[in-house]
Amino acid sequence: MTTSRHAWTYTLPSALLLMAPFDILASLAMDIFLPVVPAMPGILNTTPSMIQLVLSLYMVTLGVGQVVFGPISDRIGRRPVLLAGGALFAVGSLGAAWSSTAEAFLCFRLVQATGASAALVATFATVRDVYASRPENAVIYGLFSSMLAFVPAIGPVTGAVIAEALGWRAIFLTLAALATLAVGNALLRWHETRPVIENGKRPWVLPIFTSLPFWVYTAGFSAGMGSFFVFFSTAPRVLIGRAGYSEFWFSLAFATVALVMIATTRFAKTFVGRWGVAGCVARGMALLVCGAALLGIGEVYGSPSFFTFILPMWVIAVGIVFTVSVTANGALADFDEIAGSAVAFYFCIQSLIVSIVGTLAVTLLNGDTAWPLICYATAMALLVSGGLWQLRSWSRGQETPLQRDSQ
Repeated sequence: MTTSRHAWTYTLPSALLLMAPFDILASLAMDIFLPVVPAMPGILNTTPSMIQLVLSLYMVTLGVGQVVFGPISDRIGRRPVLLAGGALFAVGSLGAAWSSTAEAFLCFRLVQATGASAALVATFATVRDVYASRPENAVIYGLFSSMLAFVPAIGPVTGAVIAEALGWRAIFLTLAALATLAVGNALLRWHETRPVIENGKRPWVLPIFTSLPFWVYTAGFSAGMGSFFVFFSTAPRVLIGRAGYSEFWFSLAFATVALVMIATTRFAKTFVGRWGVAGCVARGMALLVCGAALLGIGEVYGSPSFFTFILPMWVIAVGIVFTVSVTANGALADFDEIAGSAVAFYFCIQSLIVSIVGTLAVTLLNGDTAWPLICYATAMALLVSGGLWQLRSWSRGQETPLQRDSQ
């Protein structure tokens, strides 16, 4: 049995203003930095591979940290984890702003990612504590998804404007200022919501790792988000480095992909109701392959441009939304009693897949071309499609003869 420590009495808009900044900042710290990525090797006297490592380790830390901070928040509470995470994010941002070497910059970005991870865990744990059985639950998750889909649209544009007007260091000073405001607001208004476990019994998590649906749908989420990760890792080098885009025009081109994702999200309920979880993921994987094929045609027969690089990414973007809108439901459906641990492992595993496999694709293939994205999207889509086929065979094997005859 569990009981809640406090009643959460905030209205929905007030609660969103309190919680959303921590969700947004974790993603914004990735996207706002993109316009200056091509210039960072020269600024810090390092290599493009080192800057790619900065991007990748941020995502790894963001994922792994959730597995660490999830149990901590269950033990000591959401509020201290959130406040500490927000403070670490601000400190990491300040340190990155004043770094003069690649090593120092990498270290402070890891501090920033650690803080973002703690704040994310505490935020989503609070949503679960307060809204799990309330109708606002779906509204909050829907709004969070829309906000995060919009961050890639405004993040690079904002970063380009700030960097052009005030220099690259101002980007991280801005992140530090926003985090400080969010922590100050939370310090005054965010009370503890962690349920008190009265019987002291802790469920076992092994069934998570032996579940075929968990692995298939986690891989599906990794295919979608990993394709986006490889895209934003290579896009600056392709469009700014090869196509000659300015940082501002690159940001606008990049933003169109996010806008396609936002537009597709508006129809999520419709296609989920029509196709179901497996059907949405299968169509998402097909769109990833189609987009990769279009990118391949453009790479072989054309030159880097909006039409050969961004338009095919629109197709992949639709596939990403089809996929990531439903994979959590598929992966976590059987773990209501251990949902917190399942969510933590779900995000941790996909972060590791995305960062490790995505980074290998960018590093081993030519990161100045579309080939890393082509290969990652195609390989992961084929892997997930095979998993869906296996899952369908497994599901039919669980049916009784009477159920099979009725179909």
